[in-house]
Amino acid sequence: MHVTIEQAERAIAAARAKAKELDTQMCIAVVDSGGNLKAFHRMDDAWVGSIDIAHKKAKTSVFFGMMTGQIGQLSQPGGPLYGIEHSNDGLITFPGGIPIVDADGVMSGAIGVSGSTVENDHVVAEAGAKAIGQTELPAHPWRT
Repeated sequence: MHVTIEQAERAIAAARAKAKELDTQMCIAVVDSGGNLKAFHRMDDAWVGSIDIAHKKAKTSVFFGMMTGQIGQLSQPGGPLYGIEHSNDGLITFPGGIPIVDADGVMSGAIGVSGSTVENDHVVAEAGAKAIGQTELPAHPWRT
């Protein structure tokens, strides 16, 4: 099942609240399980360049079923995924993209956040994801 528009809006609201708490401006993207944009919000004064980054973080996370920071660790020089960021019309391999997993353990989408430090991006994305589901996939096969 794909993330619904109601869920996407709840995730964005939770992420915005966390961004305000951190006193930062963010771009927040939610994609469905196919990586298609479901909802997007650019807070006032958020960087224009963060629009594309937020969307690509969400797509990267849903394409590979893991947090973008995890992919970043695996894609360092000499790592098993070195160069992966050049695939799929460009991926983002630093923190701020997080899968959204429903109550049945199925990845229903992902959220991507950009606009501050990668640490803040991750915290804001996590707040959005956890508002509507889990962030870790179970061990059973989930790939589509």
